[in-house]
Order: sequence, then C-alpha cells, then structure tokens
Amino acid sequence: MAAPIIETCHVACCANRTPNVVSWGRGGTVAFGTCHSVALYDPLEKRVLTLLNGHTGRVNAVKWIHKPDCAPESHLLSGGSDNCVILWEAQVGKYVQSLVCKGHTGSVCAVDGIYVEGSNILVATAASDSTVRLWLCSEAKGAECLHTLSFGSSFMMDVSLALLPGSRVPILACGGDNSQVHLYVQSSGQQMQKAMSLQGHEDWVRGVAWASRSGELLLASCSQDCLIRVWKLRAKSRMDARAEDDHDAIRMKEDIFEVMEREFAVSLETVLAGHENWVYGLHWQPPTYKGGELQQPLSLLSASMDKTMIIWAPEEGSGVWVEQVRVGEVGGNTLGFYGCQMSPDGSMIVAHAFHGALHLWCKDQDKEGQWRPGVVISGHFNAVLDLSWDPEGDFILSVGADQTTRLFTPWRKQDGRQETWHEISRPQIHGYDMQCLATVGRFRFVSGADEKVLRVFQAPRNFVENFANVFGTSSEKLLTSSDAASLPEGASTPALGLSNKAVFQGDLVSKTKGEEEQFSSISDQYQESYFHPLIMTEPPPEDHLLQNTLWPEVQKLYGHGFEMFCLASDSAGSVVASACKASKTEHAAVILWSASTWRQLQMLSYHTLTVTQMAFSPDARLLLAVSRDRTWSLWKRNLPGPDDTEPLFSLHAHTGKDTAVHTRIIWSCDWSPDSKYFATSSRDKKVIVWGPCGLDASDATDASSPPEIKPCSSVLDVGDSATAVAFCPVFCTDNSYLLAVGLECGRILLYTWCPGRQGGDGHDWNGCGETDVSQSHSLAVKRLRWRPRAGRAGRDRGEEDGQPDAGSEIERESSWLQLASASADHSVKIFNINKRAL
Repeated sequence: MAAPIIETCHVACCANRTPNVVSWGRGGTVAFGTCHSVALYDPLEKRVLTLLNGHTGRVNAVKWIHKPDCAPESHLLSGGSDNCVILWEAQVGKYVQSLVCKGHTGSVCAVDGIYVEGSNILVATAASDSTVRLWLCSEAKGAECLHTLSFGSSFMMDVSLALLPGSRVPILACGGDNSQVHLYVQSSGQQMQKAMSLQGHEDWVRGVAWASRSGELLLASCSQDCLIRVWKLRAKSRMDARAEDDHDAIRMKEDIFEVMEREFAVSLETVLAGHENWVYGLHWQPPTYKGGELQQPLSLLSASMDKTMIIWAPEEGSGVWVEQVRVGEVGGNTLGFYGCQMSPDGSMIVAHAFHGALHLWCKDQDKEGQWRPGVVISGHFNAVLDLSWDPEGDFILSVGADQTTRLFTPWRKQDGRQETWHEISRPQIHGYDMQCLATVGRFRFVSGADEKVLRVFQAPRNFVENFANVFGTSSEKLLTSSDAASLPEGASTPALGLSNKAVFQGDLVSKTKGEEEQFSSISDQYQESYFHPLIMTEPPPEDHLLQNTLWPEVQKLYGHGFEMFCLASDSAGSVVASACKASKTEHAAVILWSASTWRQLQMLSYHTLTVTQMAFSPDARLLLAVSRDRTWSLWKRNLPGPDDTEPLFSLHAHTGKDTAVHTRIIWSCDWSPDSKYFATSSRDKKVIVWGPCGLDASDATDASSPPEIKPCSSVLDVGDSATAVAFCPVFCTDNSYLLAVGLECGRILLYTWCPGRQGGDGHDWNGCGETDVSQSHSLAVKRLRWRPRAGRAGRDRGEEDGQPDAGSEIERESSWLQLASASADHSVKIFNINKRAL
C-alpha cells in the first residue's frame, strides 16, 4: 500500500461549552464534542486519534454505549444543535456513521444508550423541544422511534438508562428544570410508562446516572441546589413483607412501583453536601470484571461551578458517604466545571470547564491519596482566525475569536522518541475578539483584534527558559539571541486593564513580615502582579496558562479608524503592514510601521474596500495586498535616496475593474519561494498565479513603463469558495511549485504548478492530494501556513543536539513538510506532507 501523502500530526481543540459533551470509554479513549465534530482523544498518548465529522451543528452530547462485559466499546452516540443523534460504529479500526435518529425539533442536549436483546441498542435522547425520545437501533430496521415523552413547558437536562435488577426491563431516569427526577419503565408493548417522580431537589436537576451493584441499582442525581442525592432501587422479596409487619423497626421511607407483577422499592440512600455552587456533572467509577463477576466500586465523582471535583465514597466502618478527594482550581477569572469523567481503572479524572478547557488529574503512585494535575490537550473555544510559524519553524502562534493568542510547540519527552504538540504559553488574553497576528523575529509578535489599536508583545525570560526545557534545546543559546539583560521575568494583567504589564526580577522579591504590615500607599495592599515564575519540564495545566504564561506588551500602535483586519511582516523583521475594516478609500489604506522604532512609516492608498490579506515577498522587496473590492495591488520597496524623503514603498502594479479576473472577494494571497510569482484565491472558487515579478536594476530606475503582471497559470477551479492559499517554501523534485488551498467547506487541497506548461487546458496544474473526511475541518479554513523549512518540528534538531546519527536523521526529515491550518471550527491542525509520495 502506498504511503499516505497527508498525515495528521496534531489537532489543537477543546470541548464544547455544554454539560454532557465528554465521555470516557472502557477502552481508555475520551470522546468529546468540539464544534461540529466528535474528537477521540487518547489521554496516555496525549493526542487526538481521529475526528468524526457528521453533524451540521454544534455537538452538545456524547456518550459511549458500554458493553455488559466491560470490554472496549464499539458504539458511540452524539447529539447536536442540528436536532440529530448519530450512532457511530467501530468498523476495521475506524468509526463510521451507522445510523441517524431524526425527529427532534430542537437541539439535542443529552443522550444515553444500552444494549437490549442481541445487538439492538435502546437509545434515549433529550432535547430543547421539551421531549425525551426513545429509539430502537437495529441493523434490520435502522433507527425507529418507539416513544416520545412530552414534558409541556419543562426541559429535561439529562437522561440515563439501565436494566431493572433481575430482569431485562429498561428503566429511564430524567432530570430537568422542575426539580424532580422522573422514572419511566418499559411496559409490555415497548411503550414507556411513568413509574414515579423522586422529590427532594430544590432547583434544576442537572445530571442523573445509574450504577448496578449486587442486585440493586443506585441512582445519583445532582442539582443547582448544590446537592447530590443517591437513591437505591431494589426488587422487593417475601422477607420484606415479614419485616413490614414489625412496626417497631426504624426504616427509610420507600416508594414502590410494580412492573410485570414484580414490586420494586426506591429509597433515599444519602444526600451529599460539599459543593458551594451548582453541581453540573457526576460519574460513577466504571465497574470491572474480577473472577468472572461484575464489580461496581462505590465511588462517585462530581463536578461543580465552584471549580472543584469531589470523589465521594462510603466510609469502611460506618457506611456513611464522605468526601474522599477534592481537586480543583484556585484563582483566575474563569467559571467552573460543566462535567466530569473517571478513567476505567479510577486512576485519572477529567473535568471540562466553562471555557472548554479539559482539566486532568492523575492519582500519585508514590503518595497515597494524593492527586496531581496531568498534561492534557487544549485549544481555542471559538473560531481561529490567523496563525503564524516562528522564523525557525519551532512553534506556532494562533489567534482566535475566543479573545486569546496561544503558542503551540512539540514536547520532547525524556523517555520516548515520539513527540507531541502542546500549548505551552498563552501570551495574550484579551477583552476583544482577536483577528490577526504577525511574528517579528523569533520572540516578538504584533496582534490585532476588534479594536483600532495594534499591540506588540515580547517574550519574557521565563518563557524562553521554559520553551527551551519543553522543546529540548539550550536556553543560553536562545537568551543570547534575544537581548537577555533587559528581558522582564514575566507579565500580568491589572484587574481592570487589557494591557499585559511586564514583571521584573525586582517585583518578585517577597516582602518580609514587618514590611507586609506597613503599606506605603493604598495600592500596595492590593497586589497587581499575579505572576509566579514557573520551572516547566512538561506542558503546563490550564490555570498556569491563564496566569503565568502571559507576554508583556511593549508597544501600542495607533493610526487606524476601524477594527483591525490583517497584518503582515517582512522576512527581515524590519517592516510591519496593517489594514483595518473599511467601506471607503481613506480607511482602506495600508499602514507601514518600522519594527525597530514602531513609528508609522507611510500609508499606502489604493483599495476602496477592506484589504483582506497582505504578504511581503520572501526577498522583502514587494508587498502584495488583496481586497474585498476584488482587486490586488503590488507595492515596490524603493532604494533609499540621499536624504530619504522619498516614500518607502510605491505602487508597482495593480488590477482594476476592467483587468480583474476574480469576480468576488479575494480572500487570500501568497508568494512563491523565489519571489517570482504570487497566487490569489477568491470566493468565486478560482485560484490564479500571477507574475513574473522579478525586479532587476532596470525596473528600479525606469518608472515610466509599469511592468505587465498577468495571470501565469490557467484558472484553477477548486469547486468551493477558496478561503486560504499558501505556496510551499520548498520546491518539488521536478522544480514545480507546491500549493495548498483551503476551502470554505473545510477541505484542504494540494496542487503542484509548473510555470512552463500553461495553456487553457489546465495541464500546468496537477492535483496531488487532499484531506479525507476525518482530516478535513468541519467549517471554513481561515489560514494556511507552511513551516518555513523542510522537516518536522521537534524531529529535525539532531545536529544541534550533537547526536551521532544526526546526518541520516536530517536526510530522512528533508522528505517531510509541515502545513498548519486555522479554521472557524475552533481547531488548529498540523499536517505532515510526505514529499516523496507526491
């Protein structure tokens, strides 16, 4: 079998901001909804195994269907805002869409499923249309709706299915906004019949979960009244009838219902009080098989908006339920947890928070009863709009509509050869949606948001040292390259500010007790710096990312009249170009800034509407801008004159209304590595290469005849709005150019283009690869960026590390390329492209 051209190296994503969206399978795989997809994540390998794309709306609920014998699952349920429930089935190591349950008229918010006779699956779904539906999924009949339970003006928040003790009769528990837990049992004709409502909670019931233990069922319910209630359900026997005649005995009140001439009793087992805010999620520790017998540990995990998770269990002697372990976050400006899950062996627990972040804790093997934070995946929780590699190709910076800038890099573990990508810094946490960024040198970047100001950030010393630790390189080398003497230690944001203030070594000196009591001013009582320097040997958990990995803001750039839209910097890191949203010519001007003094150099006016993207040629002599007005403009850098009064850039070439080939907005542009050609991509589904753009000495002097830059390629129709285009910086083996094109539907296409073969028949273009369904994004690709050099980040550093077989390693790596993509589906993806397979 031929080697695949495109391999997924990393997916940076996070859980959707809904309660029932994470489920931990018995096989060790965590499934969670991320935007319109379901991600399957391996917490031990610390990477996303695959993405399941099938929903057209946000995924709100995900649930593995557990097998009775505790074997790894082969079915997974997901429900979304597209009102559909999808049953996924494992087939030959892949998950495929098996059945779709359609019928709800509102967003599905909770799902659960159990196996009934044979391989048939009974599925319960709750939705915002105030109904709970029961479906029977079978290979013969497909998905069949058995029953619809209507709750009038009430909503059910969670559903849970189980089989009654000693029978194959399903029982359904629903918890909702009427503060009750409703129990339904299946009657003889597949219909669900109400058995009873359990009273006790005083606010919305947020979660319900069954557990089966030695012939009894335990039902846990959690609520916004901050309490958890555990109920016991058991089959009544003849012994109970005799005990009832004994009127002196003190017993818990029991509610009784009858199914198929058998009586079942429900009583309150315990009420757990320990959380200080709404309890959103709970999860029983998964059962295990021991000696051919199913054993259910009495251990219950709960997660709350008070930012804590608690493991509850009965005390050995008294049987009273008590809090065994409490873990959580302290400080920060975030809300709490939406849900929680426990690993199959009970050694790891995970919660997902209001901002989508996963929080993982692992049981400490050395210290009994101690838990420590673990390394887990992270990513943006809203559309990712721009990204950029650092000039060396060692890390990626991305910005998104979740108001953050994030930095991802490969982590080289001490033991294994396989490196994984992780977020190790969050340089900017803003109050406006981020829009664009440009790196200026190795450890500096400029970012723009939905505001009129550009902000410049510089890496602090603490980041450079930690980056060296995680990436596996020497910090001395990095610190000598950036002016280390003046670097601040870190940064922190004032309580009511948007600007990250630098924190220097002197600010970190802890005061002695005597000094603490004598404040020189009122402001000394309320400390501004929340930064604590970290010594990282592995990627940091979420609370450190929020507080201790910010970069100080070194400059603000004022000059635009509207919100920022795009940025670009030249290869030398000397000039930055910026543009903002515009509906008039005066606002559509591109502003050039000096990267050394941060002074405004000049304004370039040509376009009449928003400039959507800009790119400097690799030789830094030309600046290209494309616009919503369907034209592009090319600006030439002039040689500095004796008195330097001449503007830095002048208009070199452009398309007008009559010469424009694109008929809709031009979304993206990029330069070929030799600066001869540039490509444009547009909403009209066309990609065009223009040129030649060689600037020789005669061009620099003869300004009377403007050069003719025209389409050099046949028009490439990609079949969908082309939202991103990128030229690979490395030539293919036959000296053709390699381009990546991102589409609005989320697919990424690879083409090679040969300049010599142009003709109307399109022989100059050769499609050589595209992302498959699981690799593609589920929404528009916003930006594509190739790694600045060949090789895979984190693997091509053998020579620097002084490894003996460094030569062969570098030789092997030169056949790989890396492509990073940012998408509106909240994810950043990194692909390995096999150059030999092209």
